[in-house]
Amino acid sequence: MKITDFFALLGGLALFLYGMQMMSAGMEAAAGNRMKQILERLTANRFLGVAVGAGITAVIQSSSATTVMVVGFVNSGMMTLRQAVWIIMGANIGTTITGQLIALDAGMIAPLIAFAGVVMVVFLKKPKLHHIGSILAGLGVLFIGMDMMSAAMMPLRESEGFISLMTRFDNPFLGILAGMVFTAIIQSSSASVGILQALAGSGIIPFSSAVYVLFGQNIGTCITALLASIGTNRNAKRTTIIHLSFNIIGTVIFTAVTLLFPLAGFVEQLTPGNPPAQIANMHTMFNLATTALLLPFGSYLARFAERILPDKEGTPDKHGLLYLNTSAAGQIGALAISLEQVKKESDRMLELARQNVFESFEAFRKRDASMLAPIEERETEIDYLNKELSNYISRALAKELNVAESQKLSSHFKIIGNIERIGDHAMNIGGYARMLEKKAVKFSKEEKTEIKEMQNVCGNMLDDLRISERDGLEDLTQIAATEQRIDDMTVRYRNRMLGRMRKGDCSEEGCILYSEMLTDFERIGDHALNISQELTHTQMQTGW
Repeated sequence: MKITDFFALLGGLALFLYGMQMMSAGMEAAAGNRMKQILERLTANRFLGVAVGAGITAVIQSSSATTVMVVGFVNSGMMTLRQAVWIIMGANIGTTITGQLIALDAGMIAPLIAFAGVVMVVFLKKPKLHHIGSILAGLGVLFIGMDMMSAAMMPLRESEGFISLMTRFDNPFLGILAGMVFTAIIQSSSASVGILQALAGSGIIPFSSAVYVLFGQNIGTCITALLASIGTNRNAKRTTIIHLSFNIIGTVIFTAVTLLFPLAGFVEQLTPGNPPAQIANMHTMFNLATTALLLPFGSYLARFAERILPDKEGTPDKHGLLYLNTSAAGQIGALAISLEQVKKESDRMLELARQNVFESFEAFRKRDASMLAPIEERETEIDYLNKELSNYISRALAKELNVAESQKLSSHFKIIGNIERIGDHAMNIGGYARMLEKKAVKFSKEEKTEIKEMQNVCGNMLDDLRISERDGLEDLTQIAATEQRIDDMTVRYRNRMLGRMRKGDCSEEGCILYSEMLTDFERIGDHALNISQELTHTQMQTGW
């Protein structure tokens, strides 16, 4: 094999992978949040769940993308572990569509398909047509890359060393290991199966050896889901165990059947003289048969995963992200679930801010600096969440192609900024408590009543402002009314304070700190209204 053939092989692989990425990105941009909604709503019935998983995966050309989405759903609590079983089974069926497309040998018209897609992207203005163009261009590039790889590997038929290496895959263990490792490295079973089809089509590896490599590729594809589960909760990690168990069980069964019965010969006779089609048919048969065998035992797979990874004793560490898996930000399909995870993290962030506001008013009213330690600890957590969520949204916006999804992500960027500011105002109020204690300032009964009323109004307002559970315009009306009440209270209480100053009923230090506290009180209302307006505007524009 010449160096130019090696470069051509790398170029073909690059085009193949890039074509797949173009197809997936175009489909995600066209479908937007609908993939998430379909997966979320149609998983109660096992047969429907399998069908949905297969359909979504066939469309986006990546079982890894579907599995990453499922891991995110389970991590955010939107899907149970047992619902995830059916989607994973369906994803394994849907991923075989790429091999079947390659087996059709559309290389002759691949340049035409790619040209049509590029024309749509370059010359048409509608975003939907752009996305369809990306899908077509990706499909054409995929086939072109496939043809390049096949042509580059032709000289290997004359290489005794390479042929000797390929014949070693007659050993089931070596074949499975090779397929598993290679697929784990490139993180795409579709790509590795495509390369195997190119090898077989060039006559370099016999079908009898290729079947074992193919079985190993089904195990190697689990690496993407395993990586996506890093930093997630235990149920999400169990989802990857189910995915891995499914493919290992299928590999064991099919390896035994292939060794004991002439399965390879039977599949070979279905499409004689067409190794790529033979591999595609075996791949489809593997996943259909494994799904049929394991479908009645889906609940047992979930129980097995729970036994392998039991619940930890005690509570999880408070510091850190509980719902959002930032390591999956670059994975195809991750954006379909990121919004739900971001909403849950934002709700958690808002609850920390609500607690701080309530307890800061309490510390101010009682002039008790000893109450500030848990407030400061929560403020540290709020700042951490603000930084992590902001970074995640910035990276997600750089990859998101769908306009509606981009609007939602942009809105949440503003929302978490307002939550962080509410936390800062709570810290200001808490800081005044320390100064009040130091200066031994005392409040009258009237002032204590006013502070208590401000505390209750802010607490109720933030308690009503649930990011994940909203009723649209009704929420905005309620929050707006409360914000106006806060403005009125601020004016009224500041006038009363001035009256007390004229009468000499409060100290100079006490009046200054009380006035500063009123400013923070008013700003908390402003930021809460900003959050409500942002959520409602997004809901009206995108149906969030």
